[in-house]
Order: sequence, then structure tokens, then C-alpha cells
Amino acid sequence: MIGKMTMDSMILVLLTLGGYLLGSLSFAVIVSRVMGLHDPRTYGSQNPGATNVLRSGSKKAAVLTLLCDALKGFLPVFVIKHFGTAWGVNDNAVALVALAAFMGHLWPVFFRFQGGKGVATAAGVLFGIEPLLGLGVLTTWLTVAFVTRYSSLAALLAAAAAPGYYLLGNPVLWSSSQAELLAVLIMSCLLLWRHKGNISRLLAGQESRIGSGKKA
Repeated sequence: MIGKMTMDSMILVLLTLGGYLLGSLSFAVIVSRVMGLHDPRTYGSQNPGATNVLRSGSKKAAVLTLLCDALKGFLPVFVIKHFGTAWGVNDNAVALVALAAFMGHLWPVFFRFQGGKGVATAAGVLFGIEPLLGLGVLTTWLTVAFVTRYSSLAALLAAAAAPGYYLLGNPVLWSSSQAELLAVLIMSCLLLWRHKGNISRLLAGQESRIGSGKKA
């Protein structure tokens, strides 16, 4: 019994570590280097994310960054969600791996723990947890971004709505995964915190809109 518990714990640690290492791949920097663009940490908002990469003038690089950042959040969660039972792990593992991948993007070990704000990676994680949850959050982001052209405001409102969407999909709290709900709540709080500078600029009317940045 003790041996099985030890093995299960080791598997959980390895899966969580794997999620963090995958999340630590900063594709804004990687894609920019491969495509011969400036390091996104040296211009615009200096945030290694798709929105800032767009300011380089390369839409292709921005789209690739967005997709790769989302995929690194989606893949580890999807794998645990669908194959974790065979490895002896449960919803707690899904929550841990989800948070690990997200925090890897925020504090990447490969890039001196200086990461992005985590919007695309969080979206990927949410799609991995529950496709309808991810779709609801993505729809919120797209709607707000289209109407206001503020990427940051779209991210803030989508992050704030995520826990509510999760509960809507699981109307009886105790029938839902409390671990997954907690992970969604933590990610939402971290997203809001990482956007504190954007909140200040929004309130001051100084936030830049999508498409308003100059080429680096």
C-alpha cells in the first residue's frame, strides 16, 4: 500500500514538473528568434506574449506565438484529463498540471523566470479542462476585444468570468471538481494581478488598442 502511494506520488510530481517545463517555453521569444525578429522583451510593453509580438509588424509571428502558447497549456491538461486514470491520478492531478503549465509561462525557468501574462496559456488550459469552458472564455475575449479593441480589457473580463463559467457547467458545486475550480480561481486571480499595470492605464485612458502599436 505504501509502495503504491509512493509510486502514485512520484508520477504526480513528474507530471506536474513536466507541465511546468512545457509551460516554461516562451514561444514569443522562440518564434521571434526563429523568424529573425527583435526580442519582444525589448519593445512595446516588453511582455513576451502574442499581443506584443504583433507590434513587431509580423502577424504570422503573433499567430504562431498565440497558438503555441495556447497549445502548451492545452496538451498537458488534455493528456492527464483523458489518460490520467491509467496512471493512477485523478482530478487533483489535472488541477496541479494545469497550474504548473500556467505558472511555467508566468515564471519560466528557461528565461530567468521572466514570463508573460498568461492569457493564451490560460485559454489553452481551460480548453483542456473543459472545451465548453474554454469556448465561453474565448468568446468573451473576442467579443470584448472586437467591441473595444482593448486586448487587456478583454483578458481581464474573460479571466473574471472563467470561474463563473466553470460553475455554470457544473451547477451543483459538490458535483464539480473542487480542485479544478480552485485551479481556475487561482489562474483568474493571477491573470488579474499580472494585468495591474494595464488596469491603471485603462483607468487613466492611456492603454493602447489592438493594432495601434508601431513596428519595432
